[in-house]
Parts: sequence; structure tokens; C-alpha cells
Amino acid sequence: MSGTFAAMQKRLDPFGVLIIAFVTSVGGGTIRDLLLDVPIFWMHDMVICTVIFITCLVSMIFKSLEKKFKVTLFLFDSFGLGLFTIVGIQKGMNADLHPLICITLGTITGCFGGISRDILLNRIPLIFRKEIYATACIVGGGIFLTLVEYTTLSYGFVQISTILLIVAIRTLAVKFHWQIPKIYSIDNSSEM
Repeated sequence: MSGTFAAMQKRLDPFGVLIIAFVTSVGGGTIRDLLLDVPIFWMHDMVICTVIFITCLVSMIFKSLEKKFKVTLFLFDSFGLGLFTIVGIQKGMNADLHPLICITLGTITGCFGGISRDILLNRIPLIFRKEIYATACIVGGGIFLTLVEYTTLSYGFVQISTILLIVAIRTLAVKFHWQIPKIYSIDNSSEM
């Protein structure tokens, strides 16, 4: 839905909206699978493609949903971020990769669909300029791996707890306007 609404704001035609929605939905997982050199997940599952198509169609028909359900959409987006992060980490763990690489794969899975969407829409990706997004994935991923490795908590509990933690970090960051400090270049050319 976030891809659909972003594309509609740029006044793309229905085909363009569908492409942006698709890239937003599966972009991170596609990049992850390419890096892992495994079959790309959505190419073997028409259910995923069908859900994206139907969601995009419903979003285009009910354009006013974005304003009426802004908080709900934000929460779904945050839950998706948490879920995709865990999926990416688990794929890295299944490939016996180093924990830092697993966290990187989780972050890629959670964030790179949105990055791809913003690049295609010719805007600076949101996570590079404004919101705490990738940081939530990294913190959540680190805690997920720590709990899996060093506790006896059930795997399902750890998964759900980590997803809720990522949602909480993202929600608190937006509510209290948390931002990562920006790095600015000092332009000395004007002094010469």
C-alpha cells in the first residue's frame, strides 16, 4: 500500500503504480535472495504476486484510505518491517552466515523495497534523510540473535518479541521525532 500511495502521489498511470507497489513489496527480499544466490522467493509463489496485485488495485480504487487510515497503515508498515527483518535474518542463519551478515540481510529485506521505491520515484530515500527505519532493524536484529543464541526462550516468542520491539522503536521514533544526527559538509569555498 505504501508503494501504491507513493506512486499515486507522483500521478503515475495504473501500470506504473503496480510496478512501484511490486518493487516496494518484494524489492528487499529480491536483493537478499540475489546476494544469497538462492531462487528469488516471489518467482515461485503466485500467492505473493496475487496479494500485491489485489492490494494495489484496492488501494487505487479507495484512494482516500491513505488519509483515513494513516495510523493503521503506519502500524502495518512497521509490523511488515519487523517481520521482513526476521525473515532476512533467518535466511542468513539458514545459510550459516556470520551474525553481522544475518543482521545486514534482515535490514536489506526490511528496508530496500522502500529505498528502491524512492529511487524509482526520483526522491531521496526516506531512511537516508528523515526517519529511524534501518536502525530499528539493526537493533531488533541484534536482540533477536542474542535471544536465540543465549537464552532458552522459545523461538516463536523470540520472533514475536523482536517484531514488537522493532514496531515499538519505529513508533517511538516517529512520535518523539527521533532522528539520527545528520552530517553536514562545511563549505569553505565561500571563504576563499
